[in-house]
Amino acid sequence: MLNKANPKMEEKQIEEKETNRNVEVAPALIAVHPNQNFVALAIGSDLRVYDLLGDCAVSLSDDSSLPFYKDSIRAIRYGANGKLFVSAGDDKVVKIWSAESWKCISVVCSEKRVSAVAISNDGQHVCFADKFGVVWVVDLRDINGNQAVVDKKAAPLLAHYCSIITSLEFSPDGQFIISADRDFKIRVTVFPKGPLDGAHEIQSFCLGHTEFVSCLDFVCTVDYPQGYLVSGSGDSTVRLWDIISGSLLDTCEVGAKAGHLEFDGSDEGYSTVTDLCTIPNSTLVAVAIQGLQGIVLLNCDISAQTLSVAKVVSIKGENFVPTNLGSSSSSGLLWMVTGAANLPRFDHPSASRVKVISGFKKSSPEAVEANVLKDDDIPGGVKLLEKLQGSTSVEEKVFVTVAEAVKTAMCNLLIKKQYSVEKREFRKSTRNDKKIKQ
Repeated sequence: MLNKANPKMEEKQIEEKETNRNVEVAPALIAVHPNQNFVALAIGSDLRVYDLLGDCAVSLSDDSSLPFYKDSIRAIRYGANGKLFVSAGDDKVVKIWSAESWKCISVVCSEKRVSAVAISNDGQHVCFADKFGVVWVVDLRDINGNQAVVDKKAAPLLAHYCSIITSLEFSPDGQFIISADRDFKIRVTVFPKGPLDGAHEIQSFCLGHTEFVSCLDFVCTVDYPQGYLVSGSGDSTVRLWDIISGSLLDTCEVGAKAGHLEFDGSDEGYSTVTDLCTIPNSTLVAVAIQGLQGIVLLNCDISAQTLSVAKVVSIKGENFVPTNLGSSSSSGLLWMVTGAANLPRFDHPSASRVKVISGFKKSSPEAVEANVLKDDDIPGGVKLLEKLQGSTSVEEKVFVTVAEAVKTAMCNLLIKKQYSVEKREFRKSTRNDKKIKQ
């Protein structure tokens, strides 16, 4: 409660609350190389990569003027051809890496904190979104992995008008860039031949979610290579879209469907879709839900244009609520991570755990076994877990804290709040969004 009788005390109370909010919990992220040559994990400001071919940890080479992240990494991504890797986050620095030499080949300074990244299918452009709703594009056509680090400038591509952009995806054919935000919108924009001049042609809007859109992906098959868009949201649904017309094809209430499993006991936000990941070369979509110790597998019937629950995979005996999902086009494995950094009031400022599900290489969704692998059976085994997790033994109660902290952080970030006049004025005076000189 604020002290109205003492303005200085009131200001101090507001400042303390804002300081606590500024140290935002950062969920652990995972990304898998398209050929599963590497697995990358980001937690807080730490980026960890494991080489599955060489069965060893990767030493990152960064000769840039900003060699280390000072704040939480919020987005990591491999390019479609596996040659590039991008990382970015709260310190407003976008780093582009060669995913072969693991050398940082380019650095871009963002004006605002970065919330999402995407790499064009041909690997010639990197796009990133900031928390003020602007998508930026970087031209990489003059960069190769053998030269010194190149400092690049980004050009504005499109904007969502002061709404946090939560996810970016290129369409499978590379013709469109799809952006989602916390104001329930999904925008489909034609990706121009000269993107540095901006993207001015909107193909469609996909409207129907009733809460923030948290994640996007495409379901593609050999018979339907252009694919359908799937989206997850804070409204507990996964939705299927035709991006050309913006038509909503189907809605699956995943929160209700998974309700028979044990959740963390909290009603508020328990069924928010935190991430989804399509299983390559199949019609399956893996869905992570707040509070659910496991995942929901959906099947997309391409011909009928419908979504249905194929299976719910529970992780028994552990507090494992996935914060991020990843897969590769060659392995038939689903990689999952739970964890977070900047955990409040806890001995462990960060903690993460990796799990893998196998059994997706089946001819039909009904035949999928979806088994959670034991640690020794995961590609890379204990050596990989030690590198990516930092430790193979973390107390179970830590991950109970992780699940609650991530849920609170997502609500704080993406659910709009009403502020008092005093709070608004204080936020204006302390905002950390000043432009960085380039």
